Amino acid sequence: MKIRQINFLPKFHKNWDALPKEAQIKARKTIEFFRADPFHPSLRLHPLRGNLRKYWSISVDRKCRIILRIEGDIANFYSIGSHAIYEKM
Repeated sequence: MKIRQINFLPKFHKNWDALPKEAQIKARKTIEFFRADPFHPSLRLHPLRGNLRKYWSISVDRKCRIILRIEGDIANFYSIGSHAIYEKM
């Protein structure tokens, strides 16, 4: 699968601004890995379950996740942050 476009939704931007600079640097690298290969092993891409079953998650590091939705060759990034973001979706 090749991702042609990534859309960063308003909630993602709000969460991004709240991240420490170090986490933003790691997240930029993660996003570039995702853009090049959504199945890169370091991303740990996996579908979510329950109320979030239409969403996917990738790992920035042990503490930080990105919640997204893949529609064809477009990825919509909804949120970024700690595991608590799952509860705020």
